[in-house]
Amino acid sequence: MEYVKARQPRACGAAYALARPRPALASPLPQMGSFPFLSPPPARMSHPGFAVGMDIRDYFIIVTQIWQDLCPILLPTFRLSRPPSLRQALLMWYTALGQGELFPPVSVGRSEEEALAHMIERYTLPEMAAIWSDRHKTDTWLRVELLVCEGWAREGVIPAEALEKIRQASYSAERMREIERETHHDVISFLRSIQEQLGPEGRFIHLGLTSSDVLDTGLAVQIKEGGALLLAGLDRLLATVEQQARTHKQTVMVGRTHGIHAEPLTFGLKLALWVDELRRARQRLEAALAEATVGKISGAVGTHATVPPQIEEFVCAELGIGVAPVSSQIVTRDRHAQLMTALALVGACLEQMAQEIRHLQRTEVGEVFEPFGSGQQGSSAMPHKRNPELCERICGLARVLRGFAVTALENVALWHERDISHSSTERIILPDAFTLLHYMLHIFTQVMAGLEVDTHRMQANLQMTGGLIFSQRVLLALIEKGVGRQEAYKMVQRNARQVWRLASDGPIRGPALLEALSSDPEVTRYLSPEELQQLMQLDYYLPYIDTAFQRLGLS
Repeated sequence: MEYVKARQPRACGAAYALARPRPALASPLPQMGSFPFLSPPPARMSHPGFAVGMDIRDYFIIVTQIWQDLCPILLPTFRLSRPPSLRQALLMWYTALGQGELFPPVSVGRSEEEALAHMIERYTLPEMAAIWSDRHKTDTWLRVELLVCEGWAREGVIPAEALEKIRQASYSAERMREIERETHHDVISFLRSIQEQLGPEGRFIHLGLTSSDVLDTGLAVQIKEGGALLLAGLDRLLATVEQQARTHKQTVMVGRTHGIHAEPLTFGLKLALWVDELRRARQRLEAALAEATVGKISGAVGTHATVPPQIEEFVCAELGIGVAPVSSQIVTRDRHAQLMTALALVGACLEQMAQEIRHLQRTEVGEVFEPFGSGQQGSSAMPHKRNPELCERICGLARVLRGFAVTALENVALWHERDISHSSTERIILPDAFTLLHYMLHIFTQVMAGLEVDTHRMQANLQMTGGLIFSQRVLLALIEKGVGRQEAYKMVQRNARQVWRLASDGPIRGPALLEALSSDPEVTRYLSPEELQQLMQLDYYLPYIDTAFQRLGLS
């Protein structure tokens, strides 16, 4: 007897079932001795289903885990008021396996709240949730099926009077749930629900199709609708960042490389870079959506043997999606992998920007802050805390998107004309990726709209290294005077090190680098104190800021 994972009913955790022997449907309940778990275990286990020589403590850990996994499934299925004992739980499970009682539909006929709960509510906005709800998915399947019937009618296969009745077709979520408990197939339960209501005309539903004709074509419609929300969200974020870039075009701050002060730039230039990055992200997403929003109505292995190409073209045109030029039983998954990668890239862009705000909000920097409401609280323990929790949330969710992209890439390699290994993952990664990114765009737009910029702190930070940020300009001036580059570099570097040593006593006061250089005879041999003073002006770094704005059309 060995252990196998059972199919996951609803949202419960993975439960374990005894795989062999399994009783026939009408078999009596097995005797207690049939279960090794119902007899006192020996001090050391040596059962084929366990590691050789398993300690009795490990045995009870496994048994306890089984009981914990079974209870959430058995309580609603058998309408129990309290958890069963382990003995009762195993008997119920063993019996119900043969009766199909533990295989309720996982997608059809749930409450509206459940149907919208692909992603947890905290990260879900209603308009995207509606697109990926089970109700909308099933409505889209019906739309595809009815359009195929319209196509067959155009070919003269379905009579006009039958088509009129077919146009009134509907499905019953409750009946689908009943049928799926028997068939374990969501599309078949959907089709039978329709056909039972239609009567004789129901024979024309799904004519010449395979399940993936409906699933993949319907999925393309959902991707198109969800993609439109994502593009609109990106547009709103872009407009917000563009405005902030214009506002802070001349807001001077220190640039940092490797986390160390480098040279002056403006906050507006930093934001202009974000504008450029977001525009590229939008272009990539738009292109990936175009690749993924294609349908296929080509039959079991893509030959069109049972449904002619003109019906495929008609259906996809009516749905406003493209036609896959060639398909197998499915639309090949490189398209969806490209889409998921594009979604992950948008998330990575947001993460990069959110991470920058987090760094700039650190106590030691204090230049830029995400919004913080008057009643907001940052810590349960420390009242003074103002944490960048929104930007931290963006960074965390971006990691989830990257994980989804990896799964999508692994879905590309399927057996022959199709297997179903991609299906279970896509029920998670596609709705959740769209939902997450939609939420992330919404949150980050709020962050950028309410961004607080401390220009006084930016000025203070520019001065905190005593003029070290002007070192390259002194280097270039010495080179212009005829000093070799390496010699000039060492002259400036040794004076810079003196200034760095001053920082151990706290913030550097005054133009320390200017004073050090002016006291160095080797430097003053080429540059007078007055010339050194002129080299340490912020205006030198700003004249070409306009160029980037002009190139981006932000002038």
